[in-house]
Amino acid sequence: MDGFQTKTPSRPALHYPLGDTTPDVGETIEIVPGLHWVRMPLPFALKWINLWLIDDGEKGWTIVDTGMPMPDTKTAWRKIFDEKLGGRPVWRVIVTHMHPDHIGNAGWLTRKFPGAELWISRLEYVSCRMLVADTGREAPEAGISFFRAAGWNESQLNSYRERFGGFGRAVSQLPDAYHRLSDGDVFEMGGQSWRVISGNGHSPEHSCLYCEALDIVISGDQLLPRISSNVSVHPTEPDANPLQDWLDSCRKLQAELSDDVLVLPAHNEPFKGAHKRLGHLIKGHETALKRLHQRLAEEPRRVIDIFPSVFGRKIGDDLVSMATGEAIAHLNYLLADGKARRSRDADGVDWYTAS
Repeated sequence: MDGFQTKTPSRPALHYPLGDTTPDVGETIEIVPGLHWVRMPLPFALKWINLWLIDDGEKGWTIVDTGMPMPDTKTAWRKIFDEKLGGRPVWRVIVTHMHPDHIGNAGWLTRKFPGAELWISRLEYVSCRMLVADTGREAPEAGISFFRAAGWNESQLNSYRERFGGFGRAVSQLPDAYHRLSDGDVFEMGGQSWRVISGNGHSPEHSCLYCEALDIVISGDQLLPRISSNVSVHPTEPDANPLQDWLDSCRKLQAELSDDVLVLPAHNEPFKGAHKRLGHLIKGHETALKRLHQRLAEEPRRVIDIFPSVFGRKIGDDLVSMATGEAIAHLNYLLADGKARRSRDADGVDWYTAS
């Protein structure tokens, strides 16, 4: 559910305190006393996800993000439980957001440790339950119309029909109750105070966890060092403007995080240089918007025609769904800003021009 490399301004040099050292599957690396880095495999182009195991003393352990419910991941978790927990249980599972690589094992973990609580923001929990409910349904006409309007061909639409409802197969059954995380909440973890900083755009109500005393932030997908998180419009809310939400969230993190904070991201390695990276992410989208506006001024274009303007390269069918959502996010930003117009032809296809 995360992004892919795009043609953006030169990436600033970041500092990686651990170099290229990473934990082996089923092993951990201690970042600071009591906070352990766990790394689990993923079954797609993005090969790994970073998860976090925190020693909460007598109460037991907290896990932040969970990996996907694959046999290899569960085996690795069992190894960690046998070798690292010292007989104390996992009492809390915190999920930054509802994408399957983050929430996929949450239900399995809370059942494995009876009484373990799921901590997550309300919109992430409800959105996940909504998507899981699509399992077994036929693709809705609203979704087919959405992608037809983007310029998809029949083969691509048939692929959407076949894949629809797959989200639920990548998420273990969630618990029926949760502890709500909200922006600004402060709670104790590992003997330190941590504050929730909510972000939007990549997902509905993403939770970053910031410890000012340690100057560490568990950033989930809201801040990654080498890839940009996917920011997409989806058929359920076709007129949404998530790119505005994303840019606002990047600026919010610049204001709330220290310049020297150690970022523990969901993908790639822990790094320092958050303000530089956030500025680079903002500039990258601003550059893409400017390039897109120039292309729309030349002639009317469909969503699928603008991929090179947004991503700086061609997009294959394996990424067309993700690319379509992010391209529409850029177009909707221009529409909201009064810099583009949209019209639909007799075949149900949308055409965009510059204003």
